[in-house]
Amino acid sequence: MVTPAESKMRISRKAASFTESVIREMTREAVKYAAVNLGQGFPDFAAPEDIKHAAMDAIAADHNQYAITWGVKSFRDAIAAKTKWFLGLDIDPETEITVTCGSTEGMIAGMLATVDNGEEVVVFEPFYENYAPDAILSDATPRHVPLHRTDDGFVFDPDELRAAFNHKTKAIIICNPNNPTGKVFTQEELEFIADLCKEFDAICFTDEIYEHILYPREGADIRHITMANIDGMRDRTVIVNSLSKTYSVTGWRVGYCIAPPDITSAIRKVHDFLTVGAANPLQHAGAYALSLPPSYYDELQREYHRKRDFIVPVLKNAGFKCDFPDGAYYVMCDISAFGFADDIEFTKHLIREVGVAVVPGSSFYHDPKLGSQMVRFCFCKKDETLEAAAERLSKLASG
Repeated sequence: MVTPAESKMRISRKAASFTESVIREMTREAVKYAAVNLGQGFPDFAAPEDIKHAAMDAIAADHNQYAITWGVKSFRDAIAAKTKWFLGLDIDPETEITVTCGSTEGMIAGMLATVDNGEEVVVFEPFYENYAPDAILSDATPRHVPLHRTDDGFVFDPDELRAAFNHKTKAIIICNPNNPTGKVFTQEELEFIADLCKEFDAICFTDEIYEHILYPREGADIRHITMANIDGMRDRTVIVNSLSKTYSVTGWRVGYCIAPPDITSAIRKVHDFLTVGAANPLQHAGAYALSLPPSYYDELQREYHRKRDFIVPVLKNAGFKCDFPDGAYYVMCDISAFGFADDIEFTKHLIREVGVAVVPGSSFYHDPKLGSQMVRFCFCKKDETLEAAAERLSKLASG
């Protein structure tokens, strides 16, 4: 018989150290209270017809069994071709690409493949909520560095970032363009980060899922730069990406990692035992999607630019303090003008009384107090959805 002193904890310390996704919880709350969902970042409009038909054609062609674990060859070839066209990188699809079940699996597979117990991973905050649990599940310790809100967007303090690096630092995670702030990292910022990675022998995980969702503005150089193109970083960078945002197919769960051959080999081993492989027919459709011409991406950017320029004035008129993001499709807003105790109380009010779902800002910080007066809106929605939200949010301004 097991004595109390010998009893084991039923739940692991890892699982007990973080919560379920707050973002996904907000979608459940939106459904429960019939609120307009500007919380979770998935489009509520149809995916492109031709991409859907490519998936249906692949199913009809009986691409329905296991594919090669690390990805269908035509899809890996398409990833390599698009990477060459868009980023200017020559990638070997046989040794440097792993197809994963979304960028979510790509990030955790990459970290499990490279990070050991006792090592540290630097994470900018506010951060996409998966990153800290990814570090914990990889037996690493997350080190948080703040992105400060300024008149020119969110920036990091170079001295604070340098202070976060030490002999235990194994990696840094960059989301560029950034979720949730909309920040787009500049060449100068990436070079500073790269110098730290080289000095401390660290890897850079760069989440580039919003690479095509940018908003150029006068007086600013808003463009997507991958860390892999910074001098000396080609062999230190793991690019994590997905079909989800660019092609409006978040439910497909098809992503990929681009990494040097030795890291790719390790990622493929972890990936194999995590998920075996991503959906075969959807990879064939992905090969088609990645072959679309530049005009597709130009139109995507124009549409999101228009949606951004609609929702930000709506939020400001409703009483939120916010800025126009430079990339991605989120707006981080200050709610201090509304007089609520914290973001949780405000979010509940907004969902239940106003009828608009958002994500509480505290979910993007390691210390909830740091985000207690912030919420995140997403605008990857139909015009009718954004207009309905605008009508409901006008009640806030009117009292």
